[in-house]
Amino acid sequence: MNLDLAPFALELGTASLMFLLFVANLVARGEDRRWLGRLATAGVLALAAGAFLIAPADPALGGRFVQDGLALFAKRLFLIATFIGLLAGLGLPGRAFARRAAEYHLLILASLLGMLVLASARDLILLFVAFELMSIPLYVLAGFLKRSAIAVEAALKFFLVGSVSSAVLAYGLSFLYGATGSTDLADVATAVGRGDPLLTLGLVAVLAGLAFKIAAFPFHMWVPDTYEAASTPFVAWLSVTPKAAGFVVLFRVYLEGAGQHATLWVPVAAALATVTMLGGNLMALPQQNAKRLLAYSGIAQIGYMLVGFAAASQNGAAMVLFYLVAYVFANMGAFLVVEALARAEGSESTAAFRGLAQRSPLLALAMLLFLLSLGGIPFVAGFWAKLYVFWAAAERGLYWLVLLGAILTVVALFYYLLIARRMYIEAPVRAGRVRVQPTLAISLLLCVLGVVALGLYPKPLVMAALRVAAPLF
Repeated sequence: MNLDLAPFALELGTASLMFLLFVANLVARGEDRRWLGRLATAGVLALAAGAFLIAPADPALGGRFVQDGLALFAKRLFLIATFIGLLAGLGLPGRAFARRAAEYHLLILASLLGMLVLASARDLILLFVAFELMSIPLYVLAGFLKRSAIAVEAALKFFLVGSVSSAVLAYGLSFLYGATGSTDLADVATAVGRGDPLLTLGLVAVLAGLAFKIAAFPFHMWVPDTYEAASTPFVAWLSVTPKAAGFVVLFRVYLEGAGQHATLWVPVAAALATVTMLGGNLMALPQQNAKRLLAYSGIAQIGYMLVGFAAASQNGAAMVLFYLVAYVFANMGAFLVVEALARAEGSESTAAFRGLAQRSPLLALAMLLFLLSLGGIPFVAGFWAKLYVFWAAAERGLYWLVLLGAILTVVALFYYLLIARRMYIEAPVRAGRVRVQPTLAISLLLCVLGVVALGLYPKPLVMAALRVAAPLF
């Protein structure tokens, strides 16, 4: 039997890049191996460009691996986010990032490979293996600075919570197999309407396992410590790409092929969205560390995306995809501004933003745009993202959820504008311009362009998301 390798082009490209990086590290001399990071970044950029030249293909491996519109949309997003994260991390200070550059980038590429496979997985076993391939490198990367006690502690928490979530996910998937006698997700979707208690229990357990991965409340406990302790460019990437992968799996398991039975999950998804929005926003209010503030803000953003998922409709799924793209640029950009300040000032506190507009007006403007996008203010990308998910939920009659989301959006503005006030109103503690390393500056520029372009002209991406979401229903 001849196996068509076309559907696996991006996965094979990523694996080849990993092998090239591994061999290059073996022959490299000297302790400073940052050039390997440049090699990995260039390779991911080439893969991202190639992803836009790939067309949907027929299912492979007997339907277990699909290269449909949703998979391609997600893979392009993963590659773009990974490129921005790697580019921003090229100038990371410290001997560990110079000496162990190959290790750092190989782990990120291994996790990326898991995400790429996960986006195409239509089989329970393949889905679980891809999830673990995505997750295990993240535990190592969280504790990459192994001489830092807080990094080791955060990595251990991340590992323990992640292991529990993997166990719950595996337990739920075993129930799905037991109820359907098949590992094919299509068989699971068609069996949803039978009312089998074992199948329902399995789907609930899978939802709990996925909630850990996307950091929905109350499965979020690993997020603040991990974000605070790990390197910021990695955290910027961690805050968006695994979440996007988790939502793709939610679409595959609970929406694709389920038909009218997808509405059975509306109350559960709406409840999860409610507590996630509430918990994330309220816990962000007292934070003084910028990374912890953005960590809780990210939890709240997941709640807004779950509003679109709760709509269980084509519009809802499409607008979640649009939201994910807007979130990548705004959230990564905000973390990268924190990184720029931390390198210059040696502090990740919100107090480090005092007088930033007077010292580095362009950097302050970039942070303001990211905060406005996260807060849903016109006319940047986040405004349309929130408007569209609320609109999709209103179409399904979830008016109370839309009202709650709108109220909590106003609450979120308090802690976003707190940073803006410190940048534009408070006096600077130090004089002098904040120096931004060139590759970090390029990453910030890409995020600004994404936020502004999607804010001014969202239609092409909205239409693309609608086309991708249509086959799910």
